Amino acid sequence: MSEEEFALFLGCTIPVRGLGYEISTRKVAQELGIKLVDLNFSCCGYPLKSVDVVAAKSMATANLALAESKKLNVLTICNACTGTLTDACVSVNGENPVGEEVRKEVEKQGLSYNGTIWVKHFARYLYEDYSVDKLREHVKVPLKNLRIAIHYGCHYLRPSEIYDEFDDPEHPESVKKIIEALGATVVDYAGRLDCCGGATMTFNQKLGATLAKKKLDNVKKANVDALVLFCPFCSIMYDGHQRFIEDEFNCGPYNIPVLFLTQLIGLALGVDPKELGFDYNKVDVQPLLDKIGKEG
Repeated sequence: MSEEEFALFLGCTIPVRGLGYEISTRKVAQELGIKLVDLNFSCCGYPLKSVDVVAAKSMATANLALAESKKLNVLTICNACTGTLTDACVSVNGENPVGEEVRKEVEKQGLSYNGTIWVKHFARYLYEDYSVDKLREHVKVPLKNLRIAIHYGCHYLRPSEIYDEFDDPEHPESVKKIIEALGATVVDYAGRLDCCGGATMTFNQKLGATLAKKKLDNVKKANVDALVLFCPFCSIMYDGHQRFIEDEFNCGPYNIPVLFLTQLIGLALGVDPKELGFDYNKVDVQPLLDKIGKEG
C-alpha cells in the first residue's frame, strides 16, 4: 500500500455545491505529491444516521469495503462524511449486534470489510501524517499579510473517541498550525466552535440562518480577511447564504470572503487563483487576493 496514494471520498454535496473545494483539493494534492484515486463510491450514509443506524453504517461500510479491495486508505474532505465513515471504520468490526447486522447487509452486495484501512480528513492527514513542517517547506507565497478566522465545524473533531483524540475538541490547534505554517495570522473570535446551523435548515430555516448570522457577526468584529473552513455544508451557510442572511435580517453587508482550507493552501503554494476554483465562491475574494498581489 503506497503511503502517497489514497482513495478520495468526495461525498454527495461537494460535486454539486462545493466544486471549488474539489478543484482546490486536487490541485493542492498534486502540488504536494499526493496521488488521489477516484473510486465508484456511493453516499456515506450520513442522511440516514438519525433514522436507521444499520442502513447508514451499511452504506458507509460498503464504501470502506470498496477502498479496502483496492488496498487504499481513504481521504475525505467533508466533515460529515468523515464522521460517518470513521465511525463505521471503528465500530463495524467490533463484537456488537449492529456490527453483525451491517456485515450481513454488506455481504449481500458481495463485499466484505476487514478493517485494514483507515479514514482521515485531508486536513487531519496534512497535520498528522504529511506534517506541518513538510507543508511549510512547500510555501512559495507566505501569507503574512492575511488575518484568518477558522471555522472547525461540528464533525471534524467530534466525537473525539472515534478520531483517536488527535486534537482537543474544545481547544483545537491542528488547522491553526497548518494556517500559521502558510505565514498567515490566525485570529480568535467569540463562538469559534459554534455550529454553522446547516443541520437545522431542512426543518427550521430561520433557526439555521440565526446561528449562521451569529457567527458572521462575530467574525466581522474580528476584522479578518477571510473565514476559512473545510466542510461543504458550512460553506453553504457562510458563503452561499451570506447574502440571504443579510436580506433576511436586514443587516450587513458582511463582505466576508469564505475560503476552503485547500484554497488558502493553494495560494501559499503559489498556485494561480484561477486553478483553485474561486469562480465558485459566492462572496468576492479579490480583496484578499489583492493583499498577496494576485488576480482572481
